[in-house]
Amino acid sequence: MTTDTSQKSAPRASNIAETARRYALFVLLGLMLLGFWWAQPAFINSANLFSILQAVSVVAILGVGVSITMSAGGFDLSVGSVAASAVMAASYAMVVLQLDAVSTFILVLAIGALIGLANGLLIVKVGVPDLLATLSTMFLLAGLQLIPTGGRSITAGMVLPDGSTAKGAYDPAFLLLGRSRLFDIVPLPVVIMAVVAVIAWFLMERTRFGRVFYAIGGNETAAHLAGAPTKAYRLAAYIISGTLASLGGLIIASRVGRGDVSAGNSLLLDAVAASLIGFAVLDKRRPHVLGTVLGAIFVGVLLNGLTMLNAPYYTQDFVKGAVLVGALALTFGLGKRKR
Repeated sequence: MTTDTSQKSAPRASNIAETARRYALFVLLGLMLLGFWWAQPAFINSANLFSILQAVSVVAILGVGVSITMSAGGFDLSVGSVAASAVMAASYAMVVLQLDAVSTFILVLAIGALIGLANGLLIVKVGVPDLLATLSTMFLLAGLQLIPTGGRSITAGMVLPDGSTAKGAYDPAFLLLGRSRLFDIVPLPVVIMAVVAVIAWFLMERTRFGRVFYAIGGNETAAHLAGAPTKAYRLAAYIISGTLASLGGLIIASRVGRGDVSAGNSLLLDAVAASLIGFAVLDKRRPHVLGTVLGAIFVGVLLNGLTMLNAPYYTQDFVKGAVLVGALALTFGLGKRKR
């Protein structure tokens, strides 16, 4: 009788533990919201919550691109530099070249896609490892974006390196991208983040397109032998990542209203952290869009709450690292015990 009872209780305990792992990050997020609300009632008002979502929107968009490259067995270290280059390119296009909002938008997205294509060709055709190829691109872009302006930020009326004065200015229609609100409530960057997340989630989780990505990431040789065009898919992953990174840069440029040379300095680490924290969401132990977006929101809520409680700004990187370590330990440590 005792043996039967223990045999029945073992699967039940295992199911409870698995459920706890799957929804642990959701529970922690809920407890964190309640804790900050209790400590600072103003934290939970709609204006602050939308401010958090707006703050993490660019990180989440870049993180989705990183997750897609990771799902195909790669890793894009250049997303931060691509976003920063997009900020400078958008500013240069309007202030120096005097392009309108639509032309600037198309041009910058095309630049991001071309950078992604270059990354993909280095990896797929030349054979450079993903990390080395995208790291090289990161350093290349970090220097290249400073050359046209002599290392200075781009503003209306600035003096160019050749001695001439820039005659253009930011198109007011372009500024709407980062500063307008849907129904005067929801910031447009939050809407863009949601649209990107839903489309990427559907493609990666509900279509053959996404299943092939995960198959390549799991075993590229087996996927190739099964008939999957692995090189084309890996190339597509970096093009998507580059395009999303440039979209993030466009949002930053439209919010800031200038070509800031320091824009995008922390975006790479934040996007990678969001992607890796996402491994713990639903206990999937792999990159996925929902986990990445939730990871970005989790870190954003934590940092915003600590800021409202007057925590020193220099503790933010430590907090991000602690959250990342905790999420990975929860994912891989407990997952290993389960197996």
